[in-house]
Amino acid sequence: MTIGLRIDVDTFRGTRDGVPRLLATLQRHRVRGTWYWTVGPDNMGRHVRRMLRPAFALKMLRSGAPSLYGWDIILRGTLWPGPVISRHLADTIRMPHLEGHESGVHAWDHHRWQVGVDSLPDSALDADLARATDALGSVLGQAPHTAAAPGWRFSERLLGLPSSRTFRYRSDCRGNCAPFQPRMPAAAAGLAQPQVPVDLPTYDEGAGRGAAADAAWNDRLLGLVADGAPHVLTIHAESEGGAKAELFEDFLSRAIAQGHSFEPLGEWLARHSCDPLPTCALVPGQVPGREGWLCLRGDATE
Repeated sequence: MTIGLRIDVDTFRGTRDGVPRLLATLQRHRVRGTWYWTVGPDNMGRHVRRMLRPAFALKMLRSGAPSLYGWDIILRGTLWPGPVISRHLADTIRMPHLEGHESGVHAWDHHRWQVGVDSLPDSALDADLARATDALGSVLGQAPHTAAAPGWRFSERLLGLPSSRTFRYRSDCRGNCAPFQPRMPAAAAGLAQPQVPVDLPTYDEGAGRGAAADAAWNDRLLGLVADGAPHVLTIHAESEGGAKAELFEDFLSRAIAQGHSFEPLGEWLARHSCDPLPTCALVPGQVPGREGWLCLRGDATE
């Protein structure tokens, strides 16, 4: 069965080091995916303030964050503003695009969106999204047609942002991965913009620590996709293109040997869409292993 492959690139180091390594892995297996890019300042180290929250601290300890991500990611942007990724690493961002992969907008400032989506005014969020869209379009030489909110922090009201209406589809939520049409606010009435939910867990949500935990992680993922149903998987350039590169390559090899195939989300959406798509709400909720709320696929509304 086909698995939609989503690749989030959140940081400067993930772009510089993780993207070339992950792209080489995918090329060896003739796999393409959809890359969602953070293109503005890398201020991800500011998440260290969240260590005061027990749930976030437990996640960081469980996943072995310093060894998984590296101290430069964990501290980036804490003492001075982080570097603007698209200004320094434009050639690296173009690499998957030139190899036939799909690219979309993740964020201008990943940290700012993830922690500020509840408090920042819509005008500020729209401005950040517009900056990210323009920057990525300038790097690629064409306007991106898909987007995915950082940390799955999204809501129905944000579908009405002027900059959000430019995309052909989005991937902002978790849950049953069958594509659907989200319930639209009045500001986006009449807009057809399907959602592609992510149903499989990410490494940092579900894996423990140590070699035995890593081996169990691949077994768990392969067990989840063995049901013959379509699935959508998110990986990260910072982990599967870094410390967990060999683990991910083992997963790819085993999955392909078992008859699974991988494709970009745009192609996956076309393969698994129906006409008309069901209309579902976007609702806040929680996912095991992830701190705080995120956007979930709700029940069908009509």
